[in-house]
Amino acid sequence: MSESNENKVLRKGWTTGACATAAATSAYHALINGDFVDPVTIHLPKGHTPAFALNRQGYEGASAWASVIKDAGDDPDITHGAEIRVTVTLLPAGSGLRFKNGAGVGLVTKPGLPLAVGEPAINPVPRQMITDNLNKVQAAPDVEVCVSVTNGEALAQKTMNPRLGILGGLSILGTTGIVVPYSCSAWIHSIHRGIDVAKAMGLPHVAACTGSTSEKTVRALYPLEDSALIDMGDFAGGVLKYLRKHPIEKLTLCGGFAKFCKLAQGEMDLHSSRSRIDLEQMAKWMGEVGGDAALCERVLQANTALEVIELAQANDIALGDLVARRTKEVARAVVSGHCEVEVVLINRKGDIVGHAS
Repeated sequence: MSESNENKVLRKGWTTGACATAAATSAYHALINGDFVDPVTIHLPKGHTPAFALNRQGYEGASAWASVIKDAGDDPDITHGAEIRVTVTLLPAGSGLRFKNGAGVGLVTKPGLPLAVGEPAINPVPRQMITDNLNKVQAAPDVEVCVSVTNGEALAQKTMNPRLGILGGLSILGTTGIVVPYSCSAWIHSIHRGIDVAKAMGLPHVAACTGSTSEKTVRALYPLEDSALIDMGDFAGGVLKYLRKHPIEKLTLCGGFAKFCKLAQGEMDLHSSRSRIDLEQMAKWMGEVGGDAALCERVLQANTALEVIELAQANDIALGDLVARRTKEVARAVVSGHCEVEVVLINRKGDIVGHAS
């Protein structure tokens, strides 16, 4: 990475909840005052007042609708560029404000989420943001707010929503309305909700995996249902720190040898851009399990962690099991002993190269 890229100030973006709030506010203004506000300024929970340009708008009988294109800034967000469309429909006096999921927004079908089963997957904070901003147009609105995401059902297949029991589309998320670049807050949010769903379903054993290969390995070891499988990606800390306060009986951590070497070093974020493998530490570990000086020196000269584990296996040295034990020690320290921890290390083919049960 060049110095200019390293020093680049990353641009913040807006959550789906903020975009839905903007679209809803403009549509409600059109129903009450006869014109769409474009750009439309909204009020966010922490006092920010961003303005959003409308993408499209129109009337349908007693309804008005508007859409906003989500800008996630420089965050790698699956919904960046998605069209968030909100239709606001007038209801009889005294009806209050009701939320509905349109095409591309999911429905909650499992317990454990911050919304009841059967509710549209529009989270509490976005609901409050929409309510507060509609009240600024005209107090105590009697309306139905229907939120849709163009192509949202297809996008949702790339998220944890189906596993969380959110079916038919995406969730409308956001706690501040602002997306902080590379915070990956949506992914960590999904990890936390996945644990919540597993606990609510009474599942005693959860497996957190770094990817599809490690998940396949776990499925071969245990007959776990989908709701017990957490796609943690690089966010080991997101799993372990949450389990400290929301424990379960047993956690299986499964992932690649290279990533878990970093977790064994105490790193909680396993992404290659945010943590590094310590070859000197790996050389010491090689020595602890019987590697001679020449073998430890080869570790120091290695290009990759997989090269190291292959070297250990070729010399019949149980380095993988030692790294698994070190990983387990780190994990247990974070969860404070509140749940049983098992660690499974794999290579790129999915073969188990280390295990601590």
